[in-house]
Amino acid sequence: MDIFLGYFNLAAAFFVIISMVMMLGRLLGGPTLYDRLLAVNSFGTKTILFLCVFCFVINRPDGVDIALLYALMNFIATIAVLKYFNYRSLGVPLIEEQMEDSA
Repeated sequence: MDIFLGYFNLAAAFFVIISMVMMLGRLLGGPTLYDRLLAVNSFGTKTILFLCVFCFVINRPDGVDIALLYALMNFIATIAVLKYFNYRSLGVPLIEEQMEDSA
């Protein structure tokens, strides 16, 4: 049973790598910025999955903590990029600046 689980983990890692390559293709060929951002976010998610599977393949499940940290960084980076392209700044605009822009 342990041998079967090892082969299953290796197959899962292989298929995650294949899907990561597909996401890189989408990143390079995406027609819009949002398609590319979605590809980068999906690539980050698949990297987290690969880290988790790889940690179980090498029998070191404590590496899942690193994958969780990477997940948080991936989420924060996605929000920051979306905010930057929406407001053209990472700072919060002041209310007076918003009122001047709308007038």
